[in-house]
Amino acid sequence: MTDTGRADATPASETKPSAKPERPQFSSGPCAKPPGWEASKLATAVLGRSHRSKLGKSRLQHAIDLTRHILHVPDDYRIGIVPGSDTGGVEMAMWSLLGQRPVSVLAWESFGEGWVTDAVKQLKIDPTVVKAPYGELPDLAGVDQDGDVVFTWNGTTSGVKVPDGDWIRDDRAGLMICDATSACFAQDVPIAKLDVVTFSWQKALGGEAAHGVIILSPRAVERLESYVPAWPLPKIFRLTAKGKLIEGIFKGETINTPSMLAVEDYIYALEWALTAGGLTALVKRADENAAALDALVAGRDWLDHLVADPAIRSNTSVCLKFAGEAAQGLDDEALTAIEKKIVSLLEFEQAGYDLGSYRDAPPGLRIWCGPTVETADIEALGPWLDWAFAQARA
Repeated sequence: MTDTGRADATPASETKPSAKPERPQFSSGPCAKPPGWEASKLATAVLGRSHRSKLGKSRLQHAIDLTRHILHVPDDYRIGIVPGSDTGGVEMAMWSLLGQRPVSVLAWESFGEGWVTDAVKQLKIDPTVVKAPYGELPDLAGVDQDGDVVFTWNGTTSGVKVPDGDWIRDDRAGLMICDATSACFAQDVPIAKLDVVTFSWQKALGGEAAHGVIILSPRAVERLESYVPAWPLPKIFRLTAKGKLIEGIFKGETINTPSMLAVEDYIYALEWALTAGGLTALVKRADENAAALDALVAGRDWLDHLVADPAIRSNTSVCLKFAGEAAQGLDDEALTAIEKKIVSLLEFEQAGYDLGSYRDAPPGLRIWCGPTVETADIEALGPWLDWAFAQARA
């Protein structure tokens, strides 16, 4: 038994494995395409047509309808396609809705820190900032829900997720604004308990980047129609006109011109999700991938989870750190060098792509386990990690 207590620990190996993952795409965004995806399978009739043509609007509306169906979005919630990926959706919500009530911004990773910066330095609304270090979650029970709350459901750069929505009060006076980009389609996000939900296509369904989705509750719409922020709003953020919601945004009339090729790619992924069994099946696929990676980590002395508590550990953007004797006595600079060497070796061998940790996160590895990844590819990655680490550590 090793000093980590792992009886079946696998040492880093000098022997290069023979079998490779069939699909070595493990990036946390843009993420792996759905199994069986080919560009030739995308519908193309709308390409070269106006997005405001009857056909263009019908395809955008189809994407909205499929999103509602798969994510179980309540009928009285609006769904709109917006520019700027998930970031565009969150910024749109913050700039359009905040300022009427006190605001709390929760941060436990890089993107949450970005929303803190926007609230403090751009909007200057003097928010209450609730933070936790990488790998941990702050005390959610103490969050002021009589004010507005901005938070990330799944921290893509830390691997920390909110375990459930039980902490969210039904009688809250403020709005819950949730960046759910690495959670939607892979976790059971309780949309009915939230007021704004945003995500991008590039995450759990492996869509193309640049576009995002914003989901608004009736309470969020009421705020939009009754409150005018003190700051000017760029056109690209405007959700109302003359004090009323611009309903066309939620019926396939986007604020700016979308890539219809990206829309068709998203529709393909949504239709694949339906054939795979819908949200329940997607969550199950991600859970199985994360379990396979967890077994891989448990069998290695040199690797461990950045998130110690399994209850708050992501099943999509799983973040790992170097551990045991392999990391002993090494500072972050040395560990970062090892990380970069592993990433470079795996890419050269076409055994695993884009596995490095986020630039602001502790050195280590980040392996996407979302529903478009196959469990067999996670399992095949293990021996390659051992080999690459042995080469890098040497």
